[in-house]
Amino acid sequence: MRASNRVGPVTSEQRRCRIRWEISRQASRLFWEQGVAATSGDRIGAAAGLSTRTVWRHFRSKESCAEPIILHGVAWEMAALRRWKPERSLGAHLADEMSRRGRAAGRAERADDALAMRMIALSSREPALRTVWLMACDQVERALAGSIADRLGVPADDIGVRVHAAAASGALRVVNEEIGGALLGGADVRRFAHAHQLLARAIRSATGGAVEGADTA
Repeated sequence: MRASNRVGPVTSEQRRCRIRWEISRQASRLFWEQGVAATSGDRIGAAAGLSTRTVWRHFRSKESCAEPIILHGVAWEMAALRRWKPERSLGAHLADEMSRRGRAAGRAERADDALAMRMIALSSREPALRTVWLMACDQVERALAGSIADRLGVPADDIGVRVHAAAASGALRVVNEEIGGALLGGADVRRFAHAHQLLARAIRSATGGAVEGADTA
């Protein structure tokens, strides 16, 4: 008997995620093109091909519509940090992770990356979007705490680990904002070919070298 190639039915949770993602994409695009103030729930719904009521069913405010896209901008960092092995330098690890991401990312994902970069840049002058961005950074801090704890061999709730994670996540936030702002301002992408070194140095500097020693990767 020939095996079936049919894909299983879409679950309600998958459908919910798809709707949220499309709303977030369209809202982020409109925020960037015409500003947050000029973007209404009606416009977001129309751009996504959905009713305004559906937009409000999935998001508490128009600004919160940007959450999935902004989180997408740091999701790979959180995943990369969770995969960081104690025996490896952070610079070498991030170099491998960035190379892997560059090979695997398709056109749609690259477009979402660009949207995330724009929302992070826009957050510098839009307080509501700033809140969303800082919430995403808080998630990065939690991921860092686990990675740092594993590296130092201490519990994740150790006060030293928490301080290091807070400092390191702050450094990552600044680096993301600087790189994103520069690229959106027209900077040559080749200028950031060694972004993995910049990120690793930022973390090492923020933690006073406690996380790792010299990293030449």
